[in-house]
Amino acid sequence: MFGLKKLKKPTRVKHVKSSVEAPSIAPELTHPTLLSVEESKNLPIDQIAELFKRHLNPGQYHFMKLLGFHKIKIDSAEGVWYKDQNGRQILDFFGGFGSLSLGHNHPRVLDARKKFQDENRHEIAMAFLSQYAAALAHNLAAIAPGDLDMVFLGSSGSEAMEAALKVAERAQGPGRSKVLYAENSFHGKTKGVLSITDSDLYQSEFDLLDRKVKVPFGDLIAIRNTLESDPEIGIVCLETIQGGGGIIEAPAEFWIGLRALCDEKNVLWIADEVQSGTGRSGRFFAFEHYGVVPDVTALAKSLGGGKTAMAAMIARREIYMKAYGKPATALIHGPATFGGIGEACITAIETLNVMYDEKLMENAHEVGAYMKGELQKLQVKYPSLIKDVRGRGFMLGLEFHDFSQTMPMAVRPALSLLDEKLKGSLSGFIGSSLLRDHNVLVAFTEYNRNVVRLQPPLITTCEHVDIFIAALDKVLAGGVIRIVTDFIKSQRG
Repeated sequence: MFGLKKLKKPTRVKHVKSSVEAPSIAPELTHPTLLSVEESKNLPIDQIAELFKRHLNPGQYHFMKLLGFHKIKIDSAEGVWYKDQNGRQILDFFGGFGSLSLGHNHPRVLDARKKFQDENRHEIAMAFLSQYAAALAHNLAAIAPGDLDMVFLGSSGSEAMEAALKVAERAQGPGRSKVLYAENSFHGKTKGVLSITDSDLYQSEFDLLDRKVKVPFGDLIAIRNTLESDPEIGIVCLETIQGGGGIIEAPAEFWIGLRALCDEKNVLWIADEVQSGTGRSGRFFAFEHYGVVPDVTALAKSLGGGKTAMAAMIARREIYMKAYGKPATALIHGPATFGGIGEACITAIETLNVMYDEKLMENAHEVGAYMKGELQKLQVKYPSLIKDVRGRGFMLGLEFHDFSQTMPMAVRPALSLLDEKLKGSLSGFIGSSLLRDHNVLVAFTEYNRNVVRLQPPLITTCEHVDIFIAALDKVLAGGVIRIVTDFIKSQRG
């Protein structure tokens, strides 16, 4: 086996007793039935569905089936397009909850990764200094405004936000470790950040952190009053643009006032930019629109260029050094095993360079504004269906009315009793129709289920927007009765 020569039979020697036990013979192991990479690629959609239900998430499959997403097997993806098992092209305006700044399989990222692999470069270098981790940290520090220049590398948004909370708590000390956060926040599902993720569903019955206090998002007066009444609050943690809450922004005056208030009260401000960062809003960080700089921030999703899991926490040097700056404290929250892994780092390095070389943030600003304007025209055209259009860049929210508000005035009072139970149905029916009949994929928000979330890649053009708008216009033109009946027919088929 493996080209090894057969060993000669050893010469018999006189047995000598030894305190060392003879090595045991390895047991013969049964080889389980495993799928190969090629077999995995060629699995038919019905088998994929069965394996998903059996081993992954049967509850999630229920919703995928309801929307018709369960019939589609993606064979390839490029740019803003998916291609399914039948060669059908699907326009991706979902973007993996904002994970695809460069779109699918950007050629420069593919080339960088292939070269890395071809040269057998190292991946895990925890015992040595990694040139790739160091270079990525340098690039992030160069991009970040102010004195945000100390970087922790991880793999997910939750991991980056856990690091952000911990560095802030270490810097503030145990007497000021209480966290102020916002209603309808989403910061992740690991236990620490789940404690400040405002969802009864996600928090369930887990035993979470109790040193926290919640205020309305964007309410500076509420934050000031809360800080003044509780001196143990030393950390404010907010999404710059709320994603799960329904794509919600706060005005510039709020962020300017928050920065001044945190300075006044010696409170550290953590800006969660996991979704809104890496260029999605038209600036690299969404907080840059307001001319302010937080004490700590976190990135993930698009930082991986759509090809790898990459996240980063970036803190002011003063804060980081206070938390972990001494040899005795350096490893309290040191590098994760896969934080700074080689190929992930070079993928992020190339992603950042592509974003600036191809002016993708400028594109997000310009084309995003165009898309928002076209959606607002549809709002004027269909006022009984579209309630609001909001957001900036390529992080937009399209909110539909509750079902009762789409019906004639005479029946609205009676139907309003069902609005809470039916919340999200209309947006779901519309999203299902866009995919089923028009080959466009969109997503939804966690808390306000009436909101369709639009986070296309930053390479999206006005032509792509026109395709989406034309499709949405056709769906809405049928009216709510047609939207519902078409959905019911699709369930029968």
